[in-house]
Amino acid sequence: MLFMDSIYVGVDPTSGHKSFTYAALDRDLNLVALADAEMEDVIAFLGGQESATVAINAPSRVNVGLVKKNLEKQSLTPHQIRGVDMRVAEYELRERGIAVSGTGAREALCPAWVQMGFELYRKLSRLGFKPHPTDGASHQWMETHPHAGFSVLLGQLPLPKPTLEGRLQRELILYEHGVGIKDPMIFFEEITRHKLMLGVLPMDLVYLPEQLDALAAAYTAWLASHKPAEITRVGHKQEGFITLPVAALKEKY
Repeated sequence: MLFMDSIYVGVDPTSGHKSFTYAALDRDLNLVALADAEMEDVIAFLGGQESATVAINAPSRVNVGLVKKNLEKQSLTPHQIRGVDMRVAEYELRERGIAVSGTGAREALCPAWVQMGFELYRKLSRLGFKPHPTDGASHQWMETHPHAGFSVLLGQLPLPKPTLEGRLQRELILYEHGVGIKDPMIFFEEITRHKLMLGVLPMDLVYLPEQLDALAAAYTAWLASHKPAEITRVGHKQEGFITLPVAALKEKY
């Protein structure tokens, strides 16, 4: 599927059905694609676009020990430093109360979904995608983080993602920020006493967790392209940056 205008894509590599879930928005935040796909399908979709900015929900690099070195400079004991295996970006988010997984120092020891992310970045680079921001580049990539993204948009930690209320909350956050998805409040309009008694809920109106993560990433890509003053990056150039959809971060979430 080729779009003549720029598109903004979010890719989530943790889908249970296939290897990836991706969402694509146009310049007006209309939803133009939402699908599960394998690696080659994602690459074909992105590589076929005349202009595309993609945000990926996976680490772009391994850690090179910057956090550990910084803690050692603070004269912490080995016991206090033990287990600190993460990048600067992840440490900064944890310090703000946002729980994120740490990225190891060796790709081979990282979880499978992280390794898939690394491979996706490599394939995109071979296609000519450049790291955001690169002036004049029609194809760019960035790293983001869905849980952190929803946290900063909400201003507090969201409800658990697997739950119905957590999914509806995330859907409402995206809808309130102009993303062209179904109004989550319609879900409640469709519930009657009879349907509730029978346990028949309109679940077709609720997006899956991996779809919501991909949508949040796509919105981040759009914001970075259209309103760069309204994004924040955390991290270090040696380990990669995480792009988040707010102009400034709170001290604690």
